[in-house]
Amino acid sequence: MGSLALIIKREYKARVSNRSFIIMTFLSPLIVVGMIMLITYLTQLNQAGKQTIVVVDESGYFYKEFESTANIDYLDLSPQGLETAKDLVEENKYFGLLYIPENVKKNTSGVRFYGNEAPGISTIEGIEEQIETKLTNEKLLDRGVDLDLIDASETQISITIEDFAGERTSKISNWIKAGFGGGAGYLLMMFIIIYGNMVMRSVIEEKTNRIIEVIISSVKPFKLMMGKIMGTTLAGITQFMIWLLIGGGLLTFLSLYLGLEGGAPNAAVGNMATTDLDKIELILLDVLNLPLLKLACFFLIYFIGGYFLYSSIYAAIGAAVDSETDTQQFMLPIIMPLMLAIYVGFFAVIENPDGSIATIFSMIPLTSPIVMLMRIPFGVPWWQLALSVSILIATFLFTVWFGSKIYRVGILMYGKKPTYKEILKWMKY
Repeated sequence: MGSLALIIKREYKARVSNRSFIIMTFLSPLIVVGMIMLITYLTQLNQAGKQTIVVVDESGYFYKEFESTANIDYLDLSPQGLETAKDLVEENKYFGLLYIPENVKKNTSGVRFYGNEAPGISTIEGIEEQIETKLTNEKLLDRGVDLDLIDASETQISITIEDFAGERTSKISNWIKAGFGGGAGYLLMMFIIIYGNMVMRSVIEEKTNRIIEVIISSVKPFKLMMGKIMGTTLAGITQFMIWLLIGGGLLTFLSLYLGLEGGAPNAAVGNMATTDLDKIELILLDVLNLPLLKLACFFLIYFIGGYFLYSSIYAAIGAAVDSETDTQQFMLPIIMPLMLAIYVGFFAVIENPDGSIATIFSMIPLTSPIVMLMRIPFGVPWWQLALSVSILIATFLFTVWFGSKIYRVGILMYGKKPTYKEILKWMKY
């Protein structure tokens, strides 16, 4: 156990004292927060610009229907005619021109939008909706239908969702749960990829420098591999915690003191209807009712199990090759289960968290760390959690044993790219 502790200590010190590690530890949060603020600023800047759309309505039905909004000004130039209006749009550099033909009731395909740039989806859909509504009403009037009677007959319904204990939930409850679980699963996937690669590069570096030949003479391959995994894990956790502290502090400071959209939410709340406030209250209750403590505990369990599982594979790959370039042929089998877990989580868990697909993939050790974390907010039986964790731990132990055999032989192999067939032969040595 003494040699294992020494290896862990050595790996940890080697990682945290590395100049690039220190620089990226403090620079990465600044870059991420800077990107978030830049995107927020550009989004606000983009929304601040106002577009002018000229309307030429030959039918005479719509020139009063298009009302200017915060982002769009509608300018009616129907008396000018289409060709004159086109010249004015180009001369004044307006955003575009909406042309509605005289026979629009019979030929709706004659409606045209002219412009140097294609309008946004929301803009064009808004225009289509207004034209469709007006034409529908005109056709109903032509058939002698009383529009006021139709409007008075319209009924809206909002279904209240409640469990059998009487607790209400919002309609987007599943999306809230999926967001929390998906965030935890995605975070775990990124951690595995980033720090798993760090383990692999560490092994390749020592193998290339021939330092490993000295180390392996006094330490068993199993202990050496475990020491590298655990030392890098501790370095990764240290870096991750610093990121959280710096990033969280920066976001809080910038949100409070730079005044991005400052005061707008409070003004909006003051004008909200009671139903809107009820919806917000239900959403907050959904968040508070999430099993956050359970999610945090199992995030730690699956983080340790999943990271150790994949790191042992990364370490074995690092021992089998001579350079990072040679690792590319082995990366796909590692990345595919992680990507599959994300897709299964978002497409299967949200729709049916207790379905067979979601349940099976939450038991498979290569995907369970992500899929099970996405299922936990929906409620998972304890026996399934226990079974999933047990399978993950057993698979991790087997993978470490399997990886140590590859590690034992591959760490001393030089000058040749190994194939999958050759790696399987190493198991017999």
